[in-house]
Amino acid sequence: MKRKISLILAAIVLVALLAAPVAARGAALKTIVAGDTIFVYETGLDITALDGQGGTDPTYLIKYVDDDPAKAEIKAIAVSNAASFDVLASQVASDYGIYYPQDAGGTNATRSVRIRQIDASLGLVLSASHTDSIDGKSVTRDSAVAFKIGTQYGSLYRTTAGVASALVDIEITTPGGAKIREFQGAPLSLINLTTAEFYTDALVGAINLTGAEAGTYSAVAKFNVTPFTNQAPASNAVTFTVLSKPLTITTNKESVVRGGTFVLTITGESKSVYYFYIKAASVAANKDAPLVTPGQSFVYNTSFLGQANIRTYAGVEVTNGTGGKPTAGSVTTAADGTRSVEFNTSSTTDDKKYTIKVIHPTDTSKYDTVDVTVEKGTVTITYEGTGTYYLGETLKLSGTNTDSDNVFLFVTGPNLATNGVNLANVSQASVTGTEATFKKVSVNTDDTWSFKWDTSALVKTLDAGTYTIYAVAEAKNKGDLSGVTYQTASVVLKKPFITAAPSSNTIAKGDKLYIRGIAEGKPTNVYVWIFGKNYRNCKNSASVKSDASYEYKLDRGDTEDLYAGQYFMVVQHPMMNGIADITADVVGSGCTMFQLDPASTAPDMPDVTIAGLQAPDAATALIDSLNSPNIDDTYFKLSVMIEEPWIRIDTVGDKYVGDTFTITGTTNLAEGDEILMTVVSSSFKPTEKTQSSEFSGASGTVVVAKGDTYNTFSFDVDASTFKPDEYLVKAECIQPSQTATTTFNTIEGKPTTVATTVPVTTGATTVATTVATTVPVTTAKPQPGFGAVIALIGLGAVAVLVLRRH
Repeated sequence: MKRKISLILAAIVLVALLAAPVAARGAALKTIVAGDTIFVYETGLDITALDGQGGTDPTYLIKYVDDDPAKAEIKAIAVSNAASFDVLASQVASDYGIYYPQDAGGTNATRSVRIRQIDASLGLVLSASHTDSIDGKSVTRDSAVAFKIGTQYGSLYRTTAGVASALVDIEITTPGGAKIREFQGAPLSLINLTTAEFYTDALVGAINLTGAEAGTYSAVAKFNVTPFTNQAPASNAVTFTVLSKPLTITTNKESVVRGGTFVLTITGESKSVYYFYIKAASVAANKDAPLVTPGQSFVYNTSFLGQANIRTYAGVEVTNGTGGKPTAGSVTTAADGTRSVEFNTSSTTDDKKYTIKVIHPTDTSKYDTVDVTVEKGTVTITYEGTGTYYLGETLKLSGTNTDSDNVFLFVTGPNLATNGVNLANVSQASVTGTEATFKKVSVNTDDTWSFKWDTSALVKTLDAGTYTIYAVAEAKNKGDLSGVTYQTASVVLKKPFITAAPSSNTIAKGDKLYIRGIAEGKPTNVYVWIFGKNYRNCKNSASVKSDASYEYKLDRGDTEDLYAGQYFMVVQHPMMNGIADITADVVGSGCTMFQLDPASTAPDMPDVTIAGLQAPDAATALIDSLNSPNIDDTYFKLSVMIEEPWIRIDTVGDKYVGDTFTITGTTNLAEGDEILMTVVSSSFKPTEKTQSSEFSGASGTVVVAKGDTYNTFSFDVDASTFKPDEYLVKAECIQPSQTATTTFNTIEGKPTTVATTVPVTTGATTVATTVATTVPVTTAKPQPGFGAVIALIGLGAVAVLVLRRH
């Protein structure tokens, strides 16, 4: 309990100490009491007044987490002599802050000192304002400057009772490398940091740079008071450049493409006013000179004619912008004597060389000039693809434009307006000098542009032919392109068409049927009409892919219940407008009639009833309507024969045990259908319980392949494990359901050829002739089988021949 009370009291005292202002050291200066600030590098300090908890001189100064002695220790600085204590940088390192004395009796939480690093910062400003920094900048010899010295803790240091004595020197390195502490007649040594912020002009007056050596200078502040001399770190360094030329003008670009910008940099005296303008140039009619970009800080360009005194100095040298647009103005330079001015150009800027002049407002002998050339930009246009397209497709046009912020598109072609028509709608009206009559496309920041020309959405339907597309930097038509940047691209537009083909001209009921083709012009959909005996399936939509292909599928369930016979199909293409003009009746579901689509713009036509027509006649009626000159749709017609499914297995013939052979067949099943093939022994007889019952046969699945007239299938058989017997072959398709069977025999043994010499007599000469005779290969079974009989017959034949010879 006593320890808790002690800690609470210590915390209360700590809060009170932290809340109190930092105490200034007493008259003795080296004598340190609780609340004082001491600095790294100080020596011979008397800290005996900082008793530890035991009431004796401290043996350590301790820093704690959150400055709370009840928390963990951060740093312990050993005190070997409390009457002469040195604050060593090696001991403190970077652990600045509050330290508590500690003796053998413990830490005294009621007394503390603050250890700090002595500090100084340096800046360089214009003496007239103190707010315009010229650190790292250039100044002219007409400028007056002052050094700004800052310190956070230096004003707390004392060497004399009551007087801050943190003395610093400003050391300047000249362009030649010399180290000086007096600059332009101003002494910069032993400056006392009595306040947190100090300007040297308050001590030595403004430092005038008149006559200063041209070049780059650097400066640092160094402590010049014991014990900090040559130990405490110097301040940050500042640099500045004294210019030898009082007034110049430069540009970031010697040439600029029309539509771009360029920046002028005016260098003169600090915080001074200068006039600038474009010298007189012969600008073409309806063109302009580069213009001052509005809204720039410290750049005044409301109008050249309204700028005081410029007219007086410049006289007839000035190029005036049309309509009072600013080509001149004035600037107020910054502390470093510079100011940047941006000029902009556009497609109306005349492409030529311009001279920009800067001039002193009261002394016309002080001026400078710079040349900038404005160049005409370029416009390009290209298309995606071969340049030949079908009407209804979307053409992707793209290109570049370095001459303006917009590209204006129009097209010319057979019987279109001579000077071109708007590319977006191809109306009858000619494009004019008004932007709204063109297709205007914005140019991206990287000078590229793009436009998708949808030929299916034009006000006027174009005929097939060759057309020329213009991309122009200005709103100018074909008759007004003199001096204008543009490029053309020619494209060929063709009439769309459609193709269609069935996956097979003949299919089996229950098989899939695909109608595939190409719909040039890339409509969104095409439409499939199917007519058969008492069957109507009208206007089925099929999506057209990006490569202009399409596919319509009748699935197995759609064909398995169809009556065998011929079916007529028509594939309808909506053409350029994307509207299928002929549509099925919307009333009822029997597809008993077709009519003009309400969305069609074709003249009205009577409804056509097909309910009572034969399939060929219904298809013909649809084609007659599509052939109407009022209907722009096109079509493709085809027919398909649907049959009952069948499978036929070709004759196999007798085979020997050990043969490998192929069972083949034909079918009207679709290519890709699967057929399950099984080959099994057809014999049946009882067996003994101890007798093994082995399977003799083969099975597997084959895929129907495309054939010339009908499709085919084949199944490879290895008879090496077969027993002599009759075998049943079964070919079965699950979907559509169909089965076929046949049989063949497997014979034991296999004939081989053995050479036998038979003499042949011709006249008086006997010639030995070799005759091939079949010799049987017998098995180990004691009873001859069917193969043994054949072998005996062969041997008998040989015996007869030999007997006849003798």
